[in-house]
Amino acid sequence: MKKLLKISILSSFLLIAAVSLNAQKFGHLNSGNLLVQMPETAAADAKLKVFQDSLVAVGESKAKKLEEEFNAFVLEYRQGNIPPATAQKKQAEFQQKETELAELEEEIMEKVDLKREELIGPILEKVQVAINEVGKEGGYTMIFDTSIFNTILFAQDSDDIEPLVKAKLGIE
Repeated sequence: MKKLLKISILSSFLLIAAVSLNAQKFGHLNSGNLLVQMPETAAADAKLKVFQDSLVAVGESKAKKLEEEFNAFVLEYRQGNIPPATAQKKQAEFQQKETELAELEEEIMEKVDLKREELIGPILEKVQVAINEVGKEGGYTMIFDTSIFNTILFAQDSDDIEPLVKAKLGIE
């Protein structure tokens, strides 16, 4: 009788475990495709292009001016109109200007990156809110992003097991 009770309890437990495993629901989407289809993304891209083009135009103008100055210097030097000491000084000035131009190029890239984050950030937040709502409303356990390898966009609240894993590894 006890053995039959144990088997009955064990089979009930296995049945409950199997049902709960089958109850998990997973979803996926390609966030890249989704973003491309959003009108807000096209508007943000257009604003970013205008911003980037204006900064690049300034950089190109400075580069062209530096090139013209350098070409004029080389012409004068070849004609023998510039003494060697002055030529060395001018060469150092051109190297400094080239360094400044490289720094400007780096600054432009940083500004464009910041502007991209400023414009795209709210769109990404809007998408994440929608994903979270769909995840909760649809009863999804997890939603994966197929555009990025191994990315989870939504997961039900769960226990943070990091402290347990750290303890197993002997990490404080």
